[in-house]
Amino acid sequence: MGEPIRILHVLGALNRGGAETMIMNIYRSIDRDVIQFDFMIHTEDECAFNEEIRQLGGRIFSTRKYKISNHALYKRDWAHFFENHDYKIVHGHMRSTAAIYLGIAKKKGAVTISHSHNTSNGTGLSAFAKQCLQYPIRWKSDYFISCSQIAGEWLFGKSMANSDRHFILKNAIELDRFVYNHEARQRVRKELGIDDDVMVIGHVGRFHEQKNHSFILEIFSAIVQKEPKSLLLFVGDGELRGFITNQIHKLGLERKVIMTGVRSDVPDLLQAMDIFLFPSKYEGLGMAIIEAQAAGLPCIISDQIPEEVHVTDLVTSISLTDDASIWRDAILTAVNPDKRTAPYKALKDAGYDIKQTAEWLQSFYKKIFINSKR
Repeated sequence: MGEPIRILHVLGALNRGGAETMIMNIYRSIDRDVIQFDFMIHTEDECAFNEEIRQLGGRIFSTRKYKISNHALYKRDWAHFFENHDYKIVHGHMRSTAAIYLGIAKKKGAVTISHSHNTSNGTGLSAFAKQCLQYPIRWKSDYFISCSQIAGEWLFGKSMANSDRHFILKNAIELDRFVYNHEARQRVRKELGIDDDVMVIGHVGRFHEQKNHSFILEIFSAIVQKEPKSLLLFVGDGELRGFITNQIHKLGLERKVIMTGVRSDVPDLLQAMDIFLFPSKYEGLGMAIIEAQAAGLPCIISDQIPEEVHVTDLVTSISLTDDASIWRDAILTAVNPDKRTAPYKALKDAGYDIKQTAEWLQSFYKKIFINSKR
């Protein structure tokens, strides 16, 4: 057998975010004798997935973070990279500068893919700048992939998102790892010091304005008033962690909130929860909700999350304009720690089994690689 086809994935970093986790799920599942992943990231820091990638045979390159002031240097670095590295397929996940690096890759003869993982840039001047930078992607990419239809329409426009060059790739997971396990529940609760009769409201997500942690605290404060034996479990890290920690202190919830930081055992942590709370302001899909459903958790989520995430009847959407008391009542109604379903088949049939996703992407890469040689 010859050398595998090497795909260059472009990201900001390789930590445990949604896009990175999805890519790693696929990377572990593909036939690496046929397809191999390499990564270009915009940091020289050692990231959460770096060592695993090296063990799997992947290569990691670093480039400078983009700023308007270093535009020329950023373009020069990419031109130099592609002069010295022959990649036939470049798969871009970092949308803000994708028009730059995909445009250069295309001029060097690579097939270019742009991947939409979200539906908003947030607010403010930075968001406006990103919107301007990413608009030309639709002319720099050969193919377009999105985690949901709405994510594709947002980044690529409705016309392109409804063309035969656009594909939906589900944010699939290793379903077997998330099936409810009572022993894991007891072990994790013991580790975290949580009694069996405590109701645990859980959230998995980076501390970012998008994830709406402040509103989570507002909802939880309302829950505590009605259910004193309750606890909030935050899994993740990010730039707003310090701010949220201060809010917890101001609300007097120090003894009611556990912040685990970034963890590699999210499937086990989900077993320890009784309900999953995810009031995001926007999402491309919301892979954490898929994981929570796989663990049999009732999920109370915002109405700003794409409908595709409603795979089972475990999911309830509520408007972000509704008062925290509405969210509280929905949570207290839905929680049932004595009944954990196992919706494995429903999730698999809906296309969220990583084996199916990896097989599709592997075939897609092979097809466009062969076509590029003609």
